Amino acid sequence: MIDQNKILLTPGPVPIPPYVLEALARPMIHHRGPEFARTLETVRESLKQVFRTSQPVLIMASTGSGAMEAAMVNILRRGDRVLVINSGKFGERWSKMAAVYGLRLLEYCVPWGEAADLGKIDSLLKEHPDCKAVFCQACETSTGTVHPIREIAELTAQLEDGLFVVDAITALGTMDLPMDEWHIDVMISGAQKAFMLPPGISFIAMSERAQGRIQTSDLPVFYFDLKNELKAYRKGETYFSSPVTHIRALEVVLPEISGANMEKRITRCRALMNFTHKVCRAWGLTLYSKNPASGLTAVAVPDQIDGQHLRDLIEDRYHVTFMGGQDQLKGRIIRVGHIGYITDDDIKQGMMALGSALRDLGYGISSDILRDAITTHEVELH
Repeated sequence: MIDQNKILLTPGPVPIPPYVLEALARPMIHHRGPEFARTLETVRESLKQVFRTSQPVLIMASTGSGAMEAAMVNILRRGDRVLVINSGKFGERWSKMAAVYGLRLLEYCVPWGEAADLGKIDSLLKEHPDCKAVFCQACETSTGTVHPIREIAELTAQLEDGLFVVDAITALGTMDLPMDEWHIDVMISGAQKAFMLPPGISFIAMSERAQGRIQTSDLPVFYFDLKNELKAYRKGETYFSSPVTHIRALEVVLPEISGANMEKRITRCRALMNFTHKVCRAWGLTLYSKNPASGLTAVAVPDQIDGQHLRDLIEDRYHVTFMGGQDQLKGRIIRVGHIGYITDDDIKQGMMALGSALRDLGYGISSDILRDAITTHEVELH
């Protein structure tokens, strides 16, 4: 039996609004019919507002990792040099992809939880002016850390023929990220974050320069061939079968996250972040990231407590789902999501569950401090 009272506070997938669930339950229609063609046209125009670009935003029938791979294989040639800013599990994914496709990898390994150093990037690009692309996460989800994307874009622009590729899967809709204004060449995102949909579709937008580069790429590609996808886009279609259910639900949710409502969503994420930070500090907990993201908070687990046990206890006893750490952070952090259909009560109950579980496991926090930290900062949510 499904527990309807469970609270999902992860950085993705995220809680889905009731009106989106209703849209997902609608009867199927054909992806080449006129009704769906109208939906697709509406969605594509709204996506441009979300990405803040005048260029096409392609919809991929894959999770965000598929969009990452499409971004890489369509703009590069065999043997091209690329700079990957690796600051966690998802930056590492860029590096692994580069190795698979035989690219010459220049890797800048940033200590986990820290933002990329602009001076270091500047030096690397000056030492290697032949870099054809720079890959970076706007938000490294494994550590809850944001990078200075606008400034990295400015450094990349100094390259004679380099493109700046940004994984904005967690970042888009949680922080300011105007693609055209900041001169981002390729930007991707995914449905299961600020778009408040189930996992299964992703998005990729490319500058005119990047679209020109896909004409000369010689890396192997079939399903993720963006040349064919762009041709289909111009005909009002997708190249392969469209994920109809997701796209119709996207049509319903886009008015809530585009245009003037985008800033409201970003403000909401920041408010939930600020509340979470204040409560954690009141309990004597440490934030893991030195440059925290607004889409999630990584909380360091006290040394005497097993973070995996803590997470299991929170889910089993208090019916709240958080995410833990990965690789060297496994058992050391709890990641609290601030994205999606999260009410004030959800975040308060979630944080109370975290504090209560810590106390259950012997963390020295009184019931008064536990409760007061929640009620004192309640106003910060608004």
